[in-house]
Amino acid sequence: MKHFFTFFLSIVISSVFAQIVEFKASNFKDKKEEFKAIKAKLDQADEYLTLANDAVALVTNPGDNFIKALNIYLEAQKFNANSARNNMNIANCYLYTNEKYKAIEYANKAYKLNADIDPFLYFIYGQTLQLQREFKDAKSHYKTFEENAKNKYVEEYKKLMSKYKKECKYGEEIMADEKRVWVDNVTEVNSAEDDFSPSLSVDGETLIINSRRKNSHTPKNGIYDSDIYQSNWDGKKWSSPKNVGAPLNTEHDEAASALAYDGQRLLLWKTDDDGSSTIYESALNGINWGAPHAKMSYIVKKNQNTTFACYEPLDIKVHYITDKRGNRNIDFSGLMVQYDNKWGEGKSVSHKLNSKFHEESVYIHPSGEIMYFSSQGHNSMGGTDIFVSYKDELKQWGDPINLGYPINTPYDDQFFAATANGKYAYISSNREGGSGGTDIYKVTFWGQEKQVIVDSEDYLLASIAKPIKDKTIAKEVKVDQKSLTVFKGKVVDAITGKTIEASLEIVDNANGKTISTFKSNSVTGKFLLSLPAGTNYGISVKKTNYLFHSENFNLPSDGAFNMIDKTIELKNIEIGSKIALRNVFFATGSSTVTDESYPELDRLVKLLNDVPRLKIEISGHTDNQGSDKLNTKLSQERAEAVMTYVANKGISGGRMTAKGYGPSQPVANNNTSTGRQENRRTELEIIAN
Repeated sequence: MKHFFTFFLSIVISSVFAQIVEFKASNFKDKKEEFKAIKAKLDQADEYLTLANDAVALVTNPGDNFIKALNIYLEAQKFNANSARNNMNIANCYLYTNEKYKAIEYANKAYKLNADIDPFLYFIYGQTLQLQREFKDAKSHYKTFEENAKNKYVEEYKKLMSKYKKECKYGEEIMADEKRVWVDNVTEVNSAEDDFSPSLSVDGETLIINSRRKNSHTPKNGIYDSDIYQSNWDGKKWSSPKNVGAPLNTEHDEAASALAYDGQRLLLWKTDDDGSSTIYESALNGINWGAPHAKMSYIVKKNQNTTFACYEPLDIKVHYITDKRGNRNIDFSGLMVQYDNKWGEGKSVSHKLNSKFHEESVYIHPSGEIMYFSSQGHNSMGGTDIFVSYKDELKQWGDPINLGYPINTPYDDQFFAATANGKYAYISSNREGGSGGTDIYKVTFWGQEKQVIVDSEDYLLASIAKPIKDKTIAKEVKVDQKSLTVFKGKVVDAITGKTIEASLEIVDNANGKTISTFKSNSVTGKFLLSLPAGTNYGISVKKTNYLFHSENFNLPSDGAFNMIDKTIELKNIEIGSKIALRNVFFATGSSTVTDESYPELDRLVKLLNDVPRLKIEISGHTDNQGSDKLNTKLSQERAEAVMTYVANKGISGGRMTAKGYGPSQPVANNNTSTGRQENRRTELEIIAN
């Protein structure tokens, strides 16, 4: 029996080792020329791999060396699939591509063929275990690598080894605190290639993505250049992405990174002729994107590559990714109005947010109080994780918070674009189980059971696919709904109904300062804006030969999210046209004009100066509460107060009359507080032109 067992064991060992065929001349005596050719290529691949691994160890950019090496190793694999070293090298390369999951198969095979082929295999195998969330076994293999590798290797990878072991620790902690979130693959926008960096309009109806799917350009190392695509929400799903074409897309890499909050501008980066990358901006001309121009001044671009960038609500800063410190970090640059609107030198966003490793993307929520960014540092569980930071009472960015599993995995999870109410977001991930490479995913935050949302936004989201995890929910994730109003709509001619390209201006009524100016779309007349809470806003809409339109929004700091969709009808300047001055205010029960009214009244002065032939009636109106006689008297005094202000600005009194109508001309039902508020108004009417 003992002899039989020894014989059986020798057969098993012989059959296993018979499968191992390394790339040695003695193993290919009958294929000498073929071996010679493939061996020469392998030597070149080894050089690429060494350069790439050295760059990773130094936390610098490996360029396309992993891809170039991988293509050769895969070619060699067809010639000989049973080399432990070649399988190890293929796994090594795949770990630094957007098909990381493919490394698992080759690392397993190398490990089975000969686990001792090279101590470096334990390092690679540990990474594949980490991808599979086998954190304990991954740490064990990292330790084996440290114990068996030459001191040179251990020293080179000391920084990474420390990082990976910490990631395993963080991974165990994060997996034990699974968040109440669904993550769905947005299959209708994804391809078999890389689809990444989603940008979302604040109303959730336009999605811009980047893709390396097949195009008309010549691929490099088997990979097509990145082009920009657009998809639109039809109420149920996203449309098939359409290449936006020239002038945005060229034969080089372009990648969009953020839509402006008004939906009319787009930040992107592209590769310049010298091989460097620069941030550009394109404006929407009707339904077509215009030629991109460099967004920031030379001082920002100097001696660095700048890539993924985002806007912020005040539109005077740009946050972006830069490699000027070697690794990629988040910087910001501000618009210097006092220096002819040049952009200031970039500064680090915060030592709390920038790590010793790579940050890959940044996104400022429309509230201006929340930053989402992706990073390989902090308490990442592997690859790139997405973090959130909140501004504190001093308006400084707070410590980064990992968004947790299943948003984050040991793969590369990055980019973040949220709907304005914060309940949904779109991210990119190269996790296993997607359509191929990096895919776009939708995140649904379950949050608290009762969430106050004004207006329906259900059309934005409903789960569009089965979640990648089962529906077992652990801890609740509170959806942080910063008070925000999204004001969307379109501008049309009040008589013809045709869309109008008009100028919109947002003013802080407290101090009269203009916060932002922009235009409605020249073809669709559409506009978008988001208004953070805690401010009383005046919004005016202007167009040559039309009466301006104004809106007032008083957004308390503790208000809920609102979405307002409104069609604004501009009235041509002709006799009989009326306009309500919604941003004219009086002290309670009196005719004293408050300071908050000055921006609105100054616009009226400008209109009268711009159109000297205009004559107007300024009318005061009240609700029906109280005595008609007193209301009529108050409305007359208020109309006269407005006329006095305008006259004091140089407008001839002969061009104006004042009339108080009291409650006699209601525009809404006086039985409700909202209706009564609508009725308390100051109007002007064109009486001569």
